[in-house]
Amino acid sequence: MTKKYLLFILVGSIMMFLVAACDGSAQPNAAPPPVSEQVSQADDGLINLRFTIWSGNEAHLAMLNGFAEAFRQTHPNVTVQFDTIPPGDYTDKLVIQLAGSNPPDAGWVQGDSAPAFIDAGVLVDLGPILRQDPDYDFTDLSASAMNLWQQGEAVYSIPFSTSPFLILYNRDLFEAAGVETPAEMVAKDEWTWEALAEAAKLIADGTPPGIYGFESLDAAVYSTRFWNNLVPIMRAYGGDSWNAEGTTCLLNSPESVAAIQLYHDMVFVDGSAVPPGEQGDFYSGQSAMTMAQLSRVARLKDAPFQWGIAPLPSGPVGQQPVIGQAAISVFNAGPNNDIAIDFATFMTNKENVTRMAEFFPPARNSVLESKEFLEANPLVDAESMQLAVVSAIQNGTVLSSHAEFPNIDLIARVQLESLWVPDADVEAVMTDLCTALDPFLGG
Repeated sequence: MTKKYLLFILVGSIMMFLVAACDGSAQPNAAPPPVSEQVSQADDGLINLRFTIWSGNEAHLAMLNGFAEAFRQTHPNVTVQFDTIPPGDYTDKLVIQLAGSNPPDAGWVQGDSAPAFIDAGVLVDLGPILRQDPDYDFTDLSASAMNLWQQGEAVYSIPFSTSPFLILYNRDLFEAAGVETPAEMVAKDEWTWEALAEAAKLIADGTPPGIYGFESLDAAVYSTRFWNNLVPIMRAYGGDSWNAEGTTCLLNSPESVAAIQLYHDMVFVDGSAVPPGEQGDFYSGQSAMTMAQLSRVARLKDAPFQWGIAPLPSGPVGQQPVIGQAAISVFNAGPNNDIAIDFATFMTNKENVTRMAEFFPPARNSVLESKEFLEANPLVDAESMQLAVVSAIQNGTVLSSHAEFPNIDLIARVQLESLWVPDADVEAVMTDLCTALDPFLGG
């Protein structure tokens, strides 16, 4: 009873804040105040743009602060403050900020929540400005990458990251255990989720306690990253979160259940995946593999081991690359819309997208198809970039998203507590989750 009561409070709070965020000053497509009025808001004539992000990585912050300094060359009265919110709390806290008295001007928005933010009317329509600027070259943005962020002619955000999920692996642990590396299995067309599970078990069984075969993305499958970690496996098995219309839950389909069961067995039968409550940090050498995206490679700059990169494994329905998207948005509630639009446009021009490509696979075709992109990250060779990143972008589908995703995610976090125990009935847990989600999916 207590758990359900807390759940409804959380869901109600998110809905309340979304509604508040699109009332009054946050009306959809509201005209921003003139720049002259925005400047007068500061006593000293200076404008401080608040820009929310979820990365605290030093290399990412150095790049972003470099953009802010370059922007000041043409906007000397503007400073940019990057506020980091932890990724697991990002959407919830951003929504609360947007409904508060000091909302940010712009920031990153996660792809899974794009429909919710658009429907709530909290995002400025950037379409007219982007299309009218001949130097911006709006048509260079990939149509498929823009799909989540447009409604008709309206453009509510600009993707800065179209990043496939991939596998990073510790080559030293594979070699010590005498197990073929993912790259070797890819070359033999034997790189499957079952092969990954088998390799993880062999490594875990053959190494000292405290070394695991597999760690989830950001070690967060049990808390905030269920979708990022399990959707790629479900799709390789022919399952998914919900149907294309977002009206029917598929989490309890036989295909989805089989995929989740594979991971559950890795945790509780094989003992090869990091279990709840344990630490197996891949980046310090405690796990042989982890799911990741290109941006996480920066954490391996000084890794104490040799490592490699591989695409997602295939499953019963073949290889199904999955892409996580993130975009730069300008918020209607922010006090400096015009300047924020200028900064968003500046950050996503061809030059700066090329710079960001070291960490974030681009939405601009000219950059994605360039030799410069293949060589953008000094830690990843061109062959791996082509195989694990470019090919996946060209053939992949975006991570599950939904207009009700903030609510769906909150419900799932509570319901899935019963999944991560040794004797869980996976099918029953996922059926109960679907039942809980049906009101939000139209069921």
